[in-house]
Amino acid sequence: MLQLDSTKHYLVTGVAGFIGFHLAKTLLERGCTVIGFDNLNEHYDVQLKRDRLKLLGCENFTFYHGDLTDKKALESIFSRHNLHYVINLAAQAGVRYSIENPDAYIDSNIQGFLNLLETIRRHKVEHLIYASSSSVYGQNTKIPYSVLDRTDEPVSLYAATKKANELFAHTYGHLFGIKTTGVRFFTVYGPFGRPDMAYFSFTKRIINGDEIEVYNNGDMWRDFTYIDDVINALLHIIPNPSGEAKLYNIGNTNPTRLSRFIEVLEEIIGKKAKMKMREMQPGDVYQTYADITNLHRDFGLSIQTSIEEGLTSFVKWYRSYYQV
Repeated sequence: MLQLDSTKHYLVTGVAGFIGFHLAKTLLERGCTVIGFDNLNEHYDVQLKRDRLKLLGCENFTFYHGDLTDKKALESIFSRHNLHYVINLAAQAGVRYSIENPDAYIDSNIQGFLNLLETIRRHKVEHLIYASSSSVYGQNTKIPYSVLDRTDEPVSLYAATKKANELFAHTYGHLFGIKTTGVRFFTVYGPFGRPDMAYFSFTKRIINGDEIEVYNNGDMWRDFTYIDDVINALLHIIPNPSGEAKLYNIGNTNPTRLSRFIEVLEEIIGKKAKMKMREMQPGDVYQTYADITNLHRDFGLSIQTSIEEGLTSFVKWYRSYYQV
C-alpha cells in the first residue's frame, strides 16, 4: 500500500462531488487531515452529495460550504489551516450543460480557478493538483491521446474552460513558482457516481424499464475509467510535485464501444434495454482513448479495472443505495 504523510493537510475542493468524495474518503482512511470545500450546487441531486459528506464525517475532516468565486471564503480557509496540498476538483461539469448555461462555467471554472491560484500565490502550498478533462482533445483524430498532442481545438465551452485552467496553471507556475499538475480524466465511473452521466442514467432507466437514448447508433467509443484506479493515480501524483507544470492522462487505455457498454449493463442488470437511436449531439466527440505513458513512466502505474468489473460494482452499489 502506498504510504502517505499523515502530518500533511489536504484541501479538497469539490469534496461532495464524485471524485472529490472518493479521494477524501481514501485520504481519511490513511489517517490524513482533510479540509473539504464545496458549494453543493444543484446540477444534480444534492441529497446524493449530502450523503457522500455524511460518510466523510470524522475528527480529521473539516467541511466548508462555499464557492470558489468567494475570495474571502478562500482566504479564510487558507489563513485558518496550514495547507500543504490543494486538490482542485470543484468545477461546473458536463459538456452538454455548458451549451445551455455558459455563465456557470465561466464563474466556476474560470473565475473560481483564478481565485484559487491567487490565494495559493499569497499563501504558498507544496503542490496544486487540478482536474482537467479528456474533453480538451476536442476532435483529435490521432489515437491514443497523448499529453504531447495539440489541444487548441475544443468543441465545447466546458472543454475550453478546462484548457484555460491548464494555461492559467502553467502561467502561475512560471511567474510565481507554484508547482502544478493537471490531470485529464477519461470518463470516470463507479459507486456514488454522477447521475448526469450515461452509465448512471442508463442503469436507472434499464432497471425502471424506461427507454434510453443511444447516440450515433451506439458507435461511439469511451475510455471508461473506474474510480479506484483514478484515486490510486491521484495518491501517487499528490505528494510528488515537479519543478515544471505537469499534465497526466488518467484513463483505462482500453476504449469500449457504447453498444458493448450497454450490453454489459444489460447482462449485469439482467434486463434488456429499450433503446431510441439518436444522432450525435453538438459538443460530443466520437472517441476518447488515453495514452498514459508518462503516468506509467513516473509512477509505474497501469489501470487495472475492466468495464465488466467496474460496472458490476456500480450496479451493486446502485441497487443498494436506491433499494431496487
